[in-house]
Amino acid sequence: MALFTAFLDACVLVPIAPCDTMLRMADSGAFRPLWSRRVVDEALRALERIHPDIDPSRFQSRFRSMDEAFDDALVEGWEALEGGIELPDPDDRHVVAAAIRGRADVIVTENVSDFPEAALRPFGLAAIRLDDFLLDQFDLGPTTTCQVITEQAAAMTHPPVAAEVLLARLARSGAPKFAKAVSERLADNDLG
Repeated sequence: MALFTAFLDACVLVPIAPCDTMLRMADSGAFRPLWSRRVVDEALRALERIHPDIDPSRFQSRFRSMDEAFDDALVEGWEALEGGIELPDPDDRHVVAAAIRGRADVIVTENVSDFPEAALRPFGLAAIRLDDFLLDQFDLGPTTTCQVITEQAAAMTHPPVAAEVLLARLARSGAPKFAKAVSERLADNDLG
């Protein structure tokens, strides 16, 4: 099991391509993912709002599958910690409380300004953007990361998607530096 633990905020669970990439990287042993039921509920509401034409049961199925694949990812019992956390937006305290309870090292979020360093430091936490988190994972294991991307693209069969197309989707979904680094590594491997 990976020792490094990342709490995934709702905003990084919504876009499917980067969420899938992170979960595949976690499955490879790169890190241990965490989330809470409240974060999943926020992600579900966002998906239903963004895609009103899609049956909500598909989204619910996605999160059930995540819970089954990562049976130790769901953090529970964090509620008592919430009151002792000071953040600019009190509605974000539940994320920090669950991250603390799950013993996370980082919170992966696009809303880093909602989680100031001074507020997280006493808890041994940091907030990091999706792109920077994925880029860190790439830096730690470039071969594994490229394999994850190649396998993720190969698994996309309706319609088929090439790794370059997947990387373009990842870039548009908030991970442009990561997509560029992986693309360059894959290109170098093709030449070598």
